[in-house]
Amino acid sequence: MITRETIEVDGLRASYLTAGERGPVVLLLHGTYWSRVWQPVLGDLAAAGLRPVAVDLPGLGRSEGELTTATAAVPVLAGWVRRFAAELGAREPLSVAGHDIGGAVAQHLLAAGPARVRRLALVNAVMYDSWPVPGVARYRDPAVVAATTAEELLAARRAAATVALGRPATEAELADYLDPWNDARVRRSWMALAGAADSRYTLGLVPALQADRTPKLLVWGEDDTFQELRHAERFAAEMPNTTLVRVPGAGHIPMENDPAVVARALADFFLE
Repeated sequence: MITRETIEVDGLRASYLTAGERGPVVLLLHGTYWSRVWQPVLGDLAAAGLRPVAVDLPGLGRSEGELTTATAAVPVLAGWVRRFAAELGAREPLSVAGHDIGGAVAQHLLAAGPARVRRLALVNAVMYDSWPVPGVARYRDPAVVAATTAEELLAARRAAATVALGRPATEAELADYLDPWNDARVRRSWMALAGAADSRYTLGLVPALQADRTPKLLVWGEDDTFQELRHAERFAAEMPNTTLVRVPGAGHIPMENDPAVVARALADFFLE
């Protein structure tokens, strides 16, 4: 059974989705969406013997707090994830998977050393200079942030989610995905996350990743137009001990297109 729970980190409630009560913890990090992206695979991961924990970063999803462009920087978020893991009782070395910008946070955890990482999985994640995409980069301009209305941001997130899902979605599904952005605090936090998006945080990790022997898994929706397959193919070719699993017919959120394939790939990897 999938449940939503909270723990306190830095004096604020951090919200997360989880399933299963036992088994090794796997931290699942989101990017420009929220923990909802991991929901389709949580049950299968728990059934395989893992304890998946899909956390909402501070100020996003259902977590308390509010991000600024300073606190939304990848290194700062990586430090927060380590504190979350400690409060959760997850022992290092950690098993971590990251989607979208959550992949940058996951790479930072491994390569920059704020936490010891046992295994790293990246699912249609940002890497190298693949980000920020134009729909995110525009919020690096303070004038754009100041001029953006709630209606405009919700419309932009609806358009992005419609493409990212990679399949027809019902109005109820879209409303579920977009619900956190009805909160002004979350809208401000999301624009701060977008404003802090900077490929230097992943480009700077390349030398350390090339020298690192930690097992790495890439799970990639082949039809992603935001984080294209070519980036994953380059990463798999350049980074030691990396395996690439392609998900045919899947978009930016392959968990929504073929959850069984994504869950099996992650479970097999993290249970090794």
